[in-house]
Amino acid sequence: MHPNPIFRRTEEAESLRLVRERAFGTLAVSTEGAPLLSHVPILLSEDGSYADLHLVRSNPITRVARDGLAARLAVGGPDGYVSPDWYGMGPEQVPTWNYVAVHLTGRLVPLPQEALEQLLAAQSAAYEARLPKAPWTMDKLSEEAKGKLMRMILPFRLEIEQVDSTWKLSQNKPDEARQAAGAALETGFGQELAALAALMRTPPRT
Repeated sequence: MHPNPIFRRTEEAESLRLVRERAFGTLAVSTEGAPLLSHVPILLSEDGSYADLHLVRSNPITRVARDGLAARLAVGGPDGYVSPDWYGMGPEQVPTWNYVAVHLTGRLVPLPQEALEQLLAAQSAAYEARLPKAPWTMDKLSEEAKGKLMRMILPFRLEIEQVDSTWKLSQNKPDEARQAAGAALETGFGQELAALAALMRTPPRT
């Protein structure tokens, strides 16, 4: 998380809304060597107190996971390079990168294997509901295919103890300069520039 407190004033509910909308993040756990990372789809609970996920059985995290393993889930939002020329503030400005990121820190808890089918059904139902088509459901799988799937993956829950977020949107600049940079942002490069530009023109509620 960026240390400047001006970028860290977004309401927790707004950050959790972004996590729920993205539904995908990078799970990190510590080991004796480099941290282990895994990119995972997640299903955030209604109250934001936990996130359910699954890991393929061969994932290294499953070999170190134990009840209450400390873990962090990083969820990224839009990001983009900001040229100092865009501020219109003169020669004393420098390049930067604006972005949105949320970190969920807590304990990774293995769930009973019998919870897996319900977890997978809940995840697919949540994701399929966003698509303009009849939803795919697990009952379309044959018993043989479903049994093979169940043997390959394991269910987990991240019990969330802390939510941290950075919404770095040039809030350290005057409103006019921030909005000017936001207007130029879509001519640059990054991820979801239109979304980032909209946020820069109207910073998140604090």
